[in-house]
Amino acid sequence: MPVPLGLTLYNLGQRREPGRETARPARPAGRLVWLHAPSAGSSSALLALAHRLVEDDGVAVVLTCPADLAPRDGVILQAPPRDTPSEAQAFLDHWRPEAAVFAEGELRPALLHEAAERKIAMLLVNGRAPTFLRERDGWYPGLMRSALSRFQHIGALDETAARAFRKAGAALSAVAVTGRMEDESAALPCLEAERSALARLLAARPVWFAAGVPEGEETAVLTAHRMAQQHSHRLALILMPADPARSAPLAAELEAKDDWAVAQRALDAEPEPEIDVFLVDNPAEYGLWYRLAPITFLGGSLTGKGPTRNPMEAAALGSAILHGPRTGDHGPIFGRLGAARATRAVASAIDLGEALGDLLAPDRAARLAQSAWAVASDGAEVTEQVLNRLRAILDDAP
Repeated sequence: MPVPLGLTLYNLGQRREPGRETARPARPAGRLVWLHAPSAGSSSALLALAHRLVEDDGVAVVLTCPADLAPRDGVILQAPPRDTPSEAQAFLDHWRPEAAVFAEGELRPALLHEAAERKIAMLLVNGRAPTFLRERDGWYPGLMRSALSRFQHIGALDETAARAFRKAGAALSAVAVTGRMEDESAALPCLEAERSALARLLAARPVWFAAGVPEGEETAVLTAHRMAQQHSHRLALILMPADPARSAPLAAELEAKDDWAVAQRALDAEPEPEIDVFLVDNPAEYGLWYRLAPITFLGGSLTGKGPTRNPMEAAALGSAILHGPRTGDHGPIFGRLGAARATRAVASAIDLGEALGDLLAPDRAARLAQSAWAVASDGAEVTEQVLNRLRAILDDAP
């Protein structure tokens, strides 16, 4: 297939800086699907898809993303190759995928062209709008239309996104409004025996959880707790510092300076009826505390750089979410939760105390938690549709 003029100009304008080198492990035997996420924020839906392909279909998966992602069982994580013909050829020669799925709309024309030359079926999901890589801004005649023509299917988030793809030159028959795919499950595990025992201890008390609280927000959390105790004197606070090593010094400070009854899980203490603040310090137990507390405040969101924990962790486990104005890397997630009225935003310690007091009414916390859970579990049908498309492609492959 001749190289279009726009792609020729695009390739000639490539930057000469060395790319990020990534060691490539041996290609697994059998079928392999390549998934590409343009950012960490767009990776969650593709990771959910990857788990289904690996676990349900026994298909190997390579996921490329420019951000560093935590390892996942069964998923090969790689940095994307530079968008040049030679790098694209080397990448595709090594992995030999039978299908590829791109998220959101970032276009890599050299890579798409090389994949099309190999007759690799390509899908675009969670489509927002088509864009080129930032470092490739410029005018390349017909390149956007040519790049979009490589996709068999473009699943747009909404009609506005669909119009953006059609206007950029995608075939009308290829574009469909599908909505959002489901995200990777954020439901953290816990030991059921531990949960059951602690639930019995806390059964008669209202409880809230302050998750990943930096030192600079401790005073605000404790002030809010004291305010809420005026309305519910048996209220218990489970507090997990952002730095686990902070738990013991904080306990000593509270016991020395304030009229708090404090217990530390690290010392095998339990949240007995007289305990005001139960300090916990094991990050592996976040799933336990989200399950036990009907209300969670996301530490780091009030005065820090943003929450130290993913909001979807609490949402997936049915805990109503309180948070400050700092959203950090989780801005898109908060946007979705906010649109569904699934969180309560606060701006100060006083706001936090008032919101906490309001949510101590079980029906109000339950409504918030239900809305958040709906956001966390949204998109399963769309993911199933993408899976079925991929299965059809793989079944037709030689």
